[in-house]
Amino acid sequence: MRQRAVRDQQRLDSGAVSSPKDLESLQREITSLAKRQGDLEDVVLEIMERREAAQERVAELTERVSAVQAKVDDATARRDAATAELDAEAATVTKDRQVVAEVVPADLMKLYDKLRVQQGGVGAARLYQRRCEGCRLELNMAEVGDVKAASPETVLRCENCHRILVRTAESGL
Repeated sequence: MRQRAVRDQQRLDSGAVSSPKDLESLQREITSLAKRQGDLEDVVLEIMERREAAQERVAELTERVSAVQAKVDDATARRDAATAELDAEAATVTKDRQVVAEVVPADLMKLYDKLRVQQGGVGAARLYQRRCEGCRLELNMAEVGDVKAASPETVLRCENCHRILVRTAESGL
């Protein structure tokens, strides 16, 4: 467009066009080209401003993504550390359980395993201050009397949740 405007201006300045009608037409074309060029330059400036704003937004979002990724990496590392710690603890507890399971009579272990499956992983509960810690309900006076009267070797079960009751010095008896 610039080349065409320069070429038309050269034709106008050279005097090669002699007809007034052609001269007027050429001047209108040069004016029209200048206006069109101005409009296109405005569009280019607007596009450049939008591009600059978009680049700033991209930089901002890239920074936010980096911050979020850092948080994700940190959370992943903490999760992995916690998982490793839990795995180690589970291995220790499994070994401890195996040692205890070897000492417990087979029929009691069978009952415990059955209750554990039925009760969502907890087959025995501590009797603490006359309360079953499995179901969190307090034993009534008749049940407390039965527990007191039972020998230490007797396997007692909670009347409410049917878990095996483990008596301790804190049982409140």
